[in-house]
Amino acid sequence: MNRSNQGANTNVFQMICDILMVYLVFVFERALYGNYLQESTYLKCIALAIVFGVVYILANKEARLYNVTLFFYLDRTWKLLTKSWLIASITTIVFMYIYNPGEGARKFHLHYLLLLYVAMILNMIITRFFQMVTSNKQAPRAAFVGMFEEFEKFNYFLNKTSVKVESIGYILESGEMKNKVFNVLGNLSELENIIRRYELDQIFFILHANDTLIQIQEYIDLCLEMGVTVKVVMDVNDAHQMQRSNSFVSSVGTYPLITYHTITLNAYEQFVKRIMDICISLIGLVVTSPIMLITAIAIKIDSPGPILFKQLRVGQNGRTFYMYKFRSMCKNAESMQEELLSKNEMHGAMFKIVDDPRITRVGKFIRKTSIDELPQFFNVLKGDMSIVGTRPPTVDEVLQYKRGQWRRISIKPGITGAWQISGRNDITDFDKVVELDLKYIDNWSLYGDLVIILKTFGALFKQKGAY
Repeated sequence: MNRSNQGANTNVFQMICDILMVYLVFVFERALYGNYLQESTYLKCIALAIVFGVVYILANKEARLYNVTLFFYLDRTWKLLTKSWLIASITTIVFMYIYNPGEGARKFHLHYLLLLYVAMILNMIITRFFQMVTSNKQAPRAAFVGMFEEFEKFNYFLNKTSVKVESIGYILESGEMKNKVFNVLGNLSELENIIRRYELDQIFFILHANDTLIQIQEYIDLCLEMGVTVKVVMDVNDAHQMQRSNSFVSSVGTYPLITYHTITLNAYEQFVKRIMDICISLIGLVVTSPIMLITAIAIKIDSPGPILFKQLRVGQNGRTFYMYKFRSMCKNAESMQEELLSKNEMHGAMFKIVDDPRITRVGKFIRKTSIDELPQFFNVLKGDMSIVGTRPPTVDEVLQYKRGQWRRISIKPGITGAWQISGRNDITDFDKVVELDLKYIDNWSLYGDLVIILKTFGALFKQKGAY
């Protein structure tokens, strides 16, 4: 695997806020001017604003202002921002006087630059403060391993950056900590159970001068086998020599940081995927609302019980959530499952029966047509699921997972995915399901998601493996 992570440390939120600010200040400036300028003159002003925005964003990127590991010192950030503003302003002023758009356009643009500078300073303060306040929301759940003194120093640096981490606790290399000033999760020898129990996304190994990667290699491999990202905080100068195809090197303060991963960490792609999820789920809810209304009425008439079926499922890295579906079975279906275990047609952790006696008359139709899955658009909006991902397992299934199978839940589960377009319930071997999911994770791309979405429509019409 050689997945690019060039945007892994990019503060996409800050970049988008700056782009919006360039546009919003232009709209505000135009409102101030009213109808004093002709439409052709405004078009020239728009062109200058676009040039300014492109140069300004590129200058900020070159100055590492969009790097999440950059320390946020107000005076330093202000100097870097001012430098980017000057570069972009001088560029557009040179363009303006070379192409001579007219006196009105020059006056408009100079006012725009001054107003934009003030807005950029305010934007810097407000957005950075907002990110600090909301830094723990949906942040990766992380545990730390190594010398506690080094952890305190590293954590001091980490808190000065925009890196979002929810610190769950500290894992001891061995023995017990004399002064328990941090939440101790256990010893390193229990790492697999700790990952499962605390639903961890990342493990930070903090090494000191006398440590080597060889000492923790087995734990790095364990984490990668389970789909957990590993960040090794080094205290050496030759960290660049320790890269692998599934790793990249960055830094936090004076610490080189080697990140090992099995999932994409590219911030741009993650942001686009989330936007796609929100847009598609909103469109899906609007388009299918008449179908859902008719389905709800049919379920209520057909059999006693609630319209929606709410079941506890396991999401990314072991987090649990309630997944919504239209009820397709009788009211006490879950309590009857134990009696039907002997008829299970799946080999492995999953449970499926072709002619399940618990399914109602309406249930057979909505399962065959996948209408029962439509309420999962609400799960996508909440952020528990994605449009495309791995199949969301039940709690009982996950309890049976081997170490290597845990990696299939290292990403958000999806409404559709490789399993759904490859035969669904016709695949009776759970190892094959895991193989499909891991192949999807290892080769993930936005283009791949679009292909799966298009193939899902074909699978729905064919109704292959749906029951």
